[in-house]
Amino acid sequence: MSENGHQEHVVSPKLYATILAALLFGTWLTVQAAKIDLGRWNIVLALLIATIKMSLVILFFMHGKYSSRRTQLVIVSGFFWLAIMLGLTMTDYSTRKPEPSRSANPPAIAIHRA
Repeated sequence: MSENGHQEHVVSPKLYATILAALLFGTWLTVQAAKIDLGRWNIVLALLIATIKMSLVILFFMHGKYSSRRTQLVIVSGFFWLAIMLGLTMTDYSTRKPEPSRSANPPAIAIHRA
């Protein structure tokens, strides 16, 4: 125990290696998902993978899983706020009409001679 009566949690290197492998797999999965055309679902899949990776980092590398109740409340509040922001973003994204690509139909160049 430390001076203020709080005991530090020691995480095994094996767990860190497992989380690192999961994060590297998530990175690989993100790259592979970007190569597949899922239409409007590409952004949803990318955000889902990023949220899972973020959760692993917060819970294990930042010791959120082993923190005090007050710190866990702040973490949960952050996730709740993230869910609100992602929900609003997806609502906006789903209501937009697709715009044609600018590179698909380049504008015609008019040449005026004097």
